Amino acid sequence: MSSKDKVLELLEKNKNTYISGEAIASSLGISRNAIWKAINELRKQGYVIEAANKKGYRLGTDNDIISAQGILSYMDKAPDNSLIHIYDTLDSTNKTAKEMAMSTVCHGSLIIARSQTIGKGRGTHSFYSPEGGIYMSVILSPDKLPTLEPDVITAYTGVTVSTAIECLSNLSPKIKPINDLFIDGHKICGILTESGIEFDSGMVQWIVVGIGINFDSDISQFPEDLQQIVGSLFKKGQAPISKNQLIAEIYSRLLDWSHIDKNQILEKFNERLI
Repeated sequence: MSSKDKVLELLEKNKNTYISGEAIASSLGISRNAIWKAINELRKQGYVIEAANKKGYRLGTDNDIISAQGILSYMDKAPDNSLIHIYDTLDSTNKTAKEMAMSTVCHGSLIIARSQTIGKGRGTHSFYSPEGGIYMSVILSPDKLPTLEPDVITAYTGVTVSTAIECLSNLSPKIKPINDLFIDGHKICGILTESGIEFDSGMVQWIVVGIGINFDSDISQFPEDLQQIVGSLFKKGQAPISKNQLIAEIYSRLLDWSHIDKNQILEKFNERLI
């Protein structure tokens, strides 16, 4: 991990608290000069880092830049940060995840893009994916799951994302089959689950769950034919939570299949149906 990433991780874990340069140097085992360079690099990337004499540094409250360090700071059982892959732009996070899964299946790998150029929906549908949204895909290994029933996996994913949003806000999404989430009659999230199957045996090799959320997207900038259909969780600049926080909540839940009860999941799914 670079000095920049180490400094960012420490600042993320100590939000709203000033940390002196001396304390950062002591904690991370790097020089004060390396800290200064790391702070400048982070500022160039768009991070607001406040500095105060005799107090040190802290992240500004209006930062909402997706980062591995930011995501992990919200997770109690944090996975290896090498599983998290973040890109400025991809054609499709699901496409990249499938390519990764076909080369090496690594359960829990998380692929995120700040925007997508060819976001994928079900069938031939596309998913408009400008900046301001959350576009993420998670690779799941079949041997880590209690069931491979498509209906259960699909239902669990929809319930998971809905519950994560509900836990962090006062919003309660409804589900339109197969797995689109709606709030006040407007689509705020699309979910696409794909898998790789061995032709000869019919065995599932990997599963990729793709999730696209209009987080604080500017709907007025969407194509006209979509503006009456889609919505956004929050208005621009008015989100009470960060993208990192919501990603972490969804990611944590998608990694925890230990408590799965098929009937209970299907019941929760049905309760949220439009």
